[in-house]
Amino acid sequence: MLFTGRSRPTVKAANDAANAGRHRTEGQEQQDDRPDEELESYLAALSPEGDPESTGSGRRFGGAQVYQLRLPLMANEQLRELAAHHQTSPMALAQEWVLQRLEWESQHLHRR
Repeated sequence: MLFTGRSRPTVKAANDAANAGRHRTEGQEQQDDRPDEELESYLAALSPEGDPESTGSGRRFGGAQVYQLRLPLMANEQLRELAAHHQTSPMALAQEWVLQRLEWESQHLHRR
């Protein structure tokens, strides 16, 4: 018999290779059939509620609330330009402004 350096894998070797990445026991595989609650919660927070044109009251995600903000085209362009000037994102700049305004309103409300 002449050895060419190549050998044909057996069916057992092919099965072993296919299962090489699997390190779970039978009990662990059964647990994977359950839905991943953390993933489900994350995806639910990202998915739009009902009508995508609705602003709604936001969705809870952790300790934060998500609000949708619609701006006129000109205001959106201004926000983008200012965010670029400040080297930040439009979302971060808008969030910063809202938080600053809430702090200001809170201070003035308590002075009355």
